[in-house]
Amino acid sequence: MDTNRARTVVTAGLRGLALALISLYGSLVLLVLTLVSLVLIPVGIGLITTPWVLGGVRAHADRRRLLGAQWCGVRIPPAYRPVPAGVKPWTRTFRLLGDPAIWRDLRWLPVDMTAGFVTALVPAALVFYPLEGFALAFGLWRVFTDGTYVGWWYGFVPVSGQGSALLAGLLGVALLAASYFLTPALLRVHFLLTRSVLAPGQGELAERVRVLTETRRDAVDSSAAELRRIERDLHDGAQARLVAMGMDLGTIEALIEKNPAKARELLARARQSSAETLGELRDLVRGIHPPVLAERGLGDAVRALALRMPVPTEVVADLGGGRADAPVESAAYFAVSEVLTNAVKHSGADRIWVDLQHVKEGAGLLRISVTDNGGGGAVVGAGSGLSGVERRLGTFDGVLAVSSPAGGPTMVTMEIPCALS
Repeated sequence: MDTNRARTVVTAGLRGLALALISLYGSLVLLVLTLVSLVLIPVGIGLITTPWVLGGVRAHADRRRLLGAQWCGVRIPPAYRPVPAGVKPWTRTFRLLGDPAIWRDLRWLPVDMTAGFVTALVPAALVFYPLEGFALAFGLWRVFTDGTYVGWWYGFVPVSGQGSALLAGLLGVALLAASYFLTPALLRVHFLLTRSVLAPGQGELAERVRVLTETRRDAVDSSAAELRRIERDLHDGAQARLVAMGMDLGTIEALIEKNPAKARELLARARQSSAETLGELRDLVRGIHPPVLAERGLGDAVRALALRMPVPTEVVADLGGGRADAPVESAAYFAVSEVLTNAVKHSGADRIWVDLQHVKEGAGLLRISVTDNGGGGAVVGAGSGLSGVERRLGTFDGVLAVSSPAGGPTMVTMEIPCALS
């Protein structure tokens, strides 16, 4: 038996078991909370609770999207409408309830806790149910019973004695052999079912185009704001210093014979000013497009970024020796920078881990996770730096998922479809 294949089968079984529990209990709890929150909208309480509950539903669906891509290569594209930052709670509630993607998520919850539960449990059962058959065949059933087979069935085999127990063992062998070939494929069925409900249909193509248009418009607005910032920094910083330095040089020229001591003092000040101006220009260039990113690629650029963090930050990069397109690298770099800045400012963490990898699924996928051991509580919402990261990734049809329970840890996962050169 191929050891790697056996490990893949067992892993798929464990993942199926975890998905079955999440599908049954996670989707059930979220469905109940959603129904209660919607019922409370007329009395006003639901206007406040519904955005939070729907945010949990979306996070639950986004987590399944990430697992589908990571475990089985099944990509489930999101198509959520953006909600403007700073809107009133009732406006946010009705904006969310008017989003077809949110209603797809809600329709998916009962499907996930029924058919999704079954499709996740089947691969787990194929891997672990044979253990009971082996226990019957080898007499280990005596450990758990009084030594009798009263009313015991293993699959379709009624166990009434040692002979039928051996038949149960043979059935266990058959199931184990079937799991060797079928378990990974059956786990994929679970995510294909999820995609059939969550993915936007052909009728929603126009909606998808509208969402992409808005993310592109956000990107254009961000670029315009960035150009204005660069112009302001040049005008108020480097340009002002260069003008002052020119005036100092003119004064030095006039004093160089009359007052050499004063000329030397002004010359030292001009030299200091030139060094400060050069430093400002380097910082400005680094903010536009870090030289290390252009020269060494995303992995080394993020490592250099980690070295400047006040919190110890460990970076693991596995990009297969290739490079993404420059716009994708730039978006990923600044997204990681924003997430690290948020972690340093708000999490209270004393350690951060960054993992970059390129997954060869379909056309390829750049996956980045940033994990910290802080206090948790990070959310994607109004006023949050993560909402800007989400818009930045949306420009490239990327997704952002945040797992940040109270007490931590916080894990921010970003995915951008791309191929490496």
